[in-house]
Amino acid sequence: MSMNTENLTLTPDPRNANRGTERGAWQLEESLRQYGAGRSILVDRNGVVIAGNKTLEQAVSLGLDVEVVHTDGTKIVAVCRDDLDLETDPRARELAIADNRVGQLDLDWDPDELRLLMDDGVDLTKWWRDDEIEAMLGEDVEKSNEARPPEEFPEENENIDTEHECPKCGYRWSVNEVTP
Repeated sequence: MSMNTENLTLTPDPRNANRGTERGAWQLEESLRQYGAGRSILVDRNGVVIAGNKTLEQAVSLGLDVEVVHTDGTKIVAVCRDDLDLETDPRARELAIADNRVGQLDLDWDPDELRLLMDDGVDLTKWWRDDEIEAMLGEDVEKSNEARPPEEFPEENENIDTEHECPKCGYRWSVNEVTP
């Protein structure tokens, strides 16, 4: 599934770690039908969806148009629904509830994809505690995130002071200048 808009073809993330749920898909479709769009999706410069894969899928199936807003991330893009008023229109409040509930219901993490992302260097520990990752992936996080030096590096000696640490693998080293 892809959608052409403003010379940019929007395509779902082929490695999306959220499998979604049947109930969430139904609720998202229902929300879009009843209240229309209320939140933007996020795509990279190539049109690949970073956030909102399920929303794009449902929007395309319902025939909704997509308007692309270009930004470099230094400004928040606000979607203004001119037809809604939180003070007088219950649909506005229902949309707020639907938005949060769909996000809750339509999330099903794919442990295989998360494992692959971790292998690619994606740091999941920013978003989950170790025990949560272990429960989700069914493995010991310390072993899967274990610091491994590149093969060409010599054995690490834990008894020496280190000056540097690789942010990707955690390997620690020092630069010792040799003076004649």
